[in-house]
Amino acid sequence: MRTMDINQAQEPDYESVKIDYVGFVDPYAVEGMVILKADSGKEFHMRAFSGEVAKHISSFGDDKGSEAAPSIYKMIEDICEENELVLVKVKIYESGEVLRANLYFTGKKDLVLRNYRASDAMALAAYYNIPILVRKTLLKESMEAET
Repeated sequence: MRTMDINQAQEPDYESVKIDYVGFVDPYAVEGMVILKADSGKEFHMRAFSGEVAKHISSFGDDKGSEAAPSIYKMIEDICEENELVLVKVKIYESGEVLRANLYFTGKKDLVLRNYRASDAMALAAYYNIPILVRKTLLKESMEAET
């Protein structure tokens, strides 16, 4: 954990994205995938995380999802409430061969949790409906599948 200024300007090498699609790579829903889309139309296809996380991300958009929050997300919410912290954004980036994320909290003090699993950070962003920032080098032009 490291304290830093939460109000810093957005870094120019990151772009804000929204979750455009949540699904599964395989027919058994073991491996999840999401498509993150920037306002520019560029996309980032993220996969290789558990299908369970993908199911949670999907449910957070439903009214039912917020009532029956999965235990780990509810636990983080309770810790934040107890310590008067609010998750305000997540940043997703590559670290070697894997995707990682930094989670930015503000409240009594500003706090940044670094180098966490990107899929968990994205699920928290969906749960709290907060900005997701992706390093611009990960974004690619949208491609339509040919049929």
